[in-house]
Amino acid sequence: MAEPTLTIDSIANILALAAKKTLEKSTKKKVKCSSTFISIPKVSLTPDVGSFVQFSGDYKGLVVMNFTAAAALDLYRFYMLTMGLPENELAKEATSSEVVDTIGELTNQIMGRAMQMVEAKFDLTAYFGQPKALALNSALTLTPDLDYQDNRRVALSIETNRFQIELALEQLEFIPQSS
Repeated sequence: MAEPTLTIDSIANILALAAKKTLEKSTKKKVKCSSTFISIPKVSLTPDVGSFVQFSGDYKGLVVMNFTAAAALDLYRFYMLTMGLPENELAKEATSSEVVDTIGELTNQIMGRAMQMVEAKFDLTAYFGQPKALALNSALTLTPDLDYQDNRRVALSIETNRFQIELALEQLEFIPQSS
């Protein structure tokens, strides 16, 4: 008999799949997800560009996305080129407001897809606010207002640039009802 999957790992898997599908559609580039999740003691925003958003409803948590300058710039560039913006009009610095705003918008799209996927699979709903994205010089640890939590990190890559998604989820277990 297969070992049951922990709820946080189910949510992390959905989040990774939502990120992959959303970014591939938005950038027309292949996105690779690591096959392994990492259990982490806390979630943090790390340099160079990060975004975060809390969600609540039938389940609660926090998602953090961390990008190197190169990864943020590539995602921005591919996204804007896909939308038809000419290369010569693109921002050149990862810390520019255009890049940071685009990372916030992509986070919003990823979260929307992830919440829809969780609802379709588990019949549970959560809502999230406007993601916050910012350029960072140093790491910031985020402590969500959850009594007990589990945390996971998943690594992704676009072309040669890697980035991570971190998930803090209230300690809970989704248990299917028996009919």
